[in-house]
Amino acid sequence: MWKKSMLLLLLCVVLVTVHLSGLQPAQAAPSFAKGADISWVPGMEAQGYVWRDKNGVQRDILDILKNDYQINSARIRVWVNPSNDYGNGYLTVDRAAALAKRAKDKGMSIMLTLHYSDSWADPGKQNKPAAWANYSFQQLMDAVYNWTRYVMTTMQSKGVTPDWVQIGNETNNGMLWNDGKATNSMRNYAWLVNSGHNAVKSVSSSTKTIVHLANGYDNGLFQWNIGGLISNGANFDIIGMSLYPSASDWSAKVNQTISNANNMIASYGKPIIITEIGMDYNQATAAKSFITDIKNKVRSISGGKGQGVFYWEPQATPGYNGGYSKGAWNSNMRPTIALEGFIN
Repeated sequence: MWKKSMLLLLLCVVLVTVHLSGLQPAQAAPSFAKGADISWVPGMEAQGYVWRDKNGVQRDILDILKNDYQINSARIRVWVNPSNDYGNGYLTVDRAAALAKRAKDKGMSIMLTLHYSDSWADPGKQNKPAAWANYSFQQLMDAVYNWTRYVMTTMQSKGVTPDWVQIGNETNNGMLWNDGKATNSMRNYAWLVNSGHNAVKSVSSSTKTIVHLANGYDNGLFQWNIGGLISNGANFDIIGMSLYPSASDWSAKVNQTISNANNMIASYGKPIIITEIGMDYNQATAAKSFITDIKNKVRSISGGKGQGVFYWEPQATPGYNGGYSKGAWNSNMRPTIALEGFIN
């Protein structure tokens, strides 16, 4: 009997070990994220785009980003019910999950930026998804919670647990207008942030939530917005910033952004991630210097509170998708020198 019991116990250990070996645990986020928003990649590939490295060799764009430029993290947009125009990068939850899985399989950490909209959400527009247009505020909070949980569980079904999730995108004046417009009701904005934050944490307590504003150099905006959120009981982990300077003012803008970051840390104790940067592709030398400078200065913020820098869609070619010019690839599908600023 004793021998049978030991054999059964040994068999159970073997089966559990085999089972666990098939799981994909969440990999730890890097101590400092060097990232790229890659949301346009699947649509560009569907349109026939291929990328070459600086030597002209055709390779997977994610391999080029990771192996040539030390990009260790991927940022991916998600919309609620977007247009089916794949070329415009309108990622549904399923498409975003597939892209996240592909990036994770390359060894990248994953940041999601949730646009609580059917199209672009940014400082100039925060339109509700059409399906949510007539919801009461309570229904709107429930929708944010339920959809955010759906995104998280869909990701996990692909073996991906995001390291970071943005609750909204560039929410300078709140989100889900007009109910969550910050100038109308900072409390509503805070409660919507909480709905998203709580949904993320209900699926993965280790995933960090981000509130992300544009114009990282604008301390007045951040004091009003982040301070208003916190005074209204909002819960989130990290403050995100965008910065899109020109070749002539990038140095001053970086210094202003670092000053603002230090002020936010001193005021509210939350870490900082620069979740979007970019500069015109034809200013590649200045862009390389800009990336080098902001990367080094964010990483040097005391106490490890500066946690990363992400370039927005570096794989975009000049004029892609209606005129975007801040990518880091030339029309010959070879990279500019801009991303060399990420190399240590």
